[in-house]
Amino acid sequence: MIKNYFKIAWRNLIKNKFFSFINIFGLAVGLATCFLLMLYVFNETTYDKHHTDVNRIYRIALEVNGEKWAAGPAPLSQGLMSDMAEVEETTRLLNFPTTDKFLLKNTKTDRKFYETNGYYVDSTFFRIFSYDFKYGDKNTALSQPNTMVISDAVAQKMFGEEDPVDKLITIEIPYGSFDYTVKGVFKQAGNKSHIDANFFLSMRNDDLGQWVDGQTNWNNNNIFYTYVKLKEGSDPLAFEQKLPAFLEKNASADFQAVNISKELFIQPLKDIYLKSNIGNEISSSGGTTYLYIFGSIAAFLLLIACINFMNLSTASSEKRAREVGVQKVMGARKRSLIFQYLGESMIIAFLALLLAILLIYLLLPVFNAFAQKELDFLQYPVLIFWMIGLTMLTGLISGLYPAFYLSSFKITTVIKGALTNNFSAKFIRKGLVVFQFATSVCLILMTVIMVRQLDFIENRDLGFKKEQQMILQLRNPEVVDNYSAFKNEVLKNPSITSVSAGSTYPGFDLVQDMFFYSEGKSMEDKVLVYFAQVYEDYIETLGYELLYGRPLSPNPDADQDAIVLNETAVKQFGYEPENAVGKKIYYENGEERLYSEIVGVIRDFNFKSLHQTISPYALTKFSGGQPSYFILNIKEDDFENAVADINTVWKNVNPETPLQYSFLDQDFQMNYEKEQRTSDIIISFTLIAIFIACLGLLGLASFTTEQRRKEVGIRRVLGSSVLEITSLLSKDFIKLVLIAVAVAGPVSWYLGNRWLQDFAYRVDISWWLFAGTALVALIIALATISFQVIKASIANPVKSLRTE
Repeated sequence: MIKNYFKIAWRNLIKNKFFSFINIFGLAVGLATCFLLMLYVFNETTYDKHHTDVNRIYRIALEVNGEKWAAGPAPLSQGLMSDMAEVEETTRLLNFPTTDKFLLKNTKTDRKFYETNGYYVDSTFFRIFSYDFKYGDKNTALSQPNTMVISDAVAQKMFGEEDPVDKLITIEIPYGSFDYTVKGVFKQAGNKSHIDANFFLSMRNDDLGQWVDGQTNWNNNNIFYTYVKLKEGSDPLAFEQKLPAFLEKNASADFQAVNISKELFIQPLKDIYLKSNIGNEISSSGGTTYLYIFGSIAAFLLLIACINFMNLSTASSEKRAREVGVQKVMGARKRSLIFQYLGESMIIAFLALLLAILLIYLLLPVFNAFAQKELDFLQYPVLIFWMIGLTMLTGLISGLYPAFYLSSFKITTVIKGALTNNFSAKFIRKGLVVFQFATSVCLILMTVIMVRQLDFIENRDLGFKKEQQMILQLRNPEVVDNYSAFKNEVLKNPSITSVSAGSTYPGFDLVQDMFFYSEGKSMEDKVLVYFAQVYEDYIETLGYELLYGRPLSPNPDADQDAIVLNETAVKQFGYEPENAVGKKIYYENGEERLYSEIVGVIRDFNFKSLHQTISPYALTKFSGGQPSYFILNIKEDDFENAVADINTVWKNVNPETPLQYSFLDQDFQMNYEKEQRTSDIIISFTLIAIFIACLGLLGLASFTTEQRRKEVGIRRVLGSSVLEITSLLSKDFIKLVLIAVAVAGPVSWYLGNRWLQDFAYRVDISWWLFAGTALVALIIALATISFQVIKASIANPVKSLRTE
């Protein structure tokens, strides 16, 4: 019996090659894209799951005035270890400001390069987090001062194939050069974590160790990421409920001194990468919203492919009606017919799976480039079972309705050549076509909304000049000392209009902030102001618009108490921008009350991404620190030569330090890397969804024109033109597409607005987007069916009316 089913199924595939191709290829594309998106989603959900005690590890985060912050004060870790009985172990991670890049040197081989994602950590770090060590002992790796653990990738670049344990690496940061001893090498492959580290430095060291030890205030320098591992059987909710009393006991004096209150809350380690959307994250994270988007697209793509199969199977029912009748006359039962047609569906599904595997092999490198991942199905063997199971489910879903539909034909009806349930089949078929195109139209609209928003972000006036700005990294005091010499030399090039330096620049995470209050007020009326410490010509170089007053003085001894504010800061202090110059704002250092005098007001600019509204911002002179970045404004007409000249000057002035630079517009655009990546993926899969839907529409158009072949012949004989017949055959499909647009419009508007809510500054969803999408959908539908329709319209009516 089963052998007979296979024979019948194979004969039908061979007999209807065109429609078999549409079914198999459409399902294959649907399966391949679904599996690729599943692989992406599965990869995103496995972050931090490799840690042995992941269910007992939590990060302690901070909330101030409704704003959540991922890091906390330095004493928090030791306080938790001492006071909280539930805590088994604590550790801290420090991502120190201005150390986004480290210069690593091997003095013996003179090998040197810049490396990102280096973090200072406590010696207990590897007691909480699980890392697979290639060399060294993770239990003692950071127990000594000035030790470090590096990834195998860094080890390969620095030492080649040698075992680097006990070898020295010189680390250069803006505060000096320091020697660290390598005590371990961890394997980076497969280590998916929200802590995207290339190396770890002991927090007990000669560079920042003394400063860290001096951080005893619970209010200042909230830049330490604190993690705890709770004891077995501890209730995390009960632990969290004790945190207010713990904070009151330890931090109340420091908080009262500045009239502020803070709260602590816990974040499960396994949820940080996907669910933590708070300030000062260690590195870029994922997001459950995007997983829902990709998961939905995967499901809809597969469903569209299944609908093609269902539509084509029911549409071709008349061709198999007599086959069903003969089988029933010969004694076939309805159940056996259902199994037969479900079996055919399964065969098609597994043929599609074979083709899908080939497509995955071809498309995976392209998909990895879009997603900026290194995905591989072999990393997750469980996905193979998912592929098989989903293929079987696809075959079942695709074949279920056609199987019941075909097996329900009555013997007397099908032998006569007429079907009594044609109306219901056509109605369902039309409904499925509407669903296909509604999904495709929805994806098109979402894509257009995303592209418009990203274009808006790229072209919006941010309030500063981001083009033609070159950012140079400063990674040792010698380079800072040579600033004046370097500046004087590069300004000899007429293509370089201005040069300055600062502790930060727009788009870079700001961690320097302070509470101020205006004249006649107190800390109860405090305003949190973010600030950058700058050299002369900073305002001119970045193109800020000075509305009132003057910039900071170039005289190093002047303006030590001066401050330049943006409009938002001035207004929050209760001043008007036009009369704010000369006013004072106050801050407190312990019991001492100090002030800064406003000497200038600059126009508001987006120093953060457009996800956030503009906050109070200030520019001050350096007070004991030093700049981390040089900023050079270059004319557009001779950009390449200017960059080459800058490189030459740098080598002459700083021969021992390699030049590391970036461009401000590219750096700022990295704030939207996640959105850009998502948009690229959605655009690609929208095109695939349209392609699959068009395959089904093409098949239906072929069946429709075939069924109405004699009608077309009669109309031709009676004098109907090709245009009239083409219009007649097309109008049913056009109606379905218009209905799909009407259904997709409200859904797209809702989803688009939900996505745009993540941006403080965003585009409006205009009516013409829907009109334009409707026109595009109509053009796509007409282009898809036009060949079959026109072919039927111009066919020789003699052949069309010839009897079988």
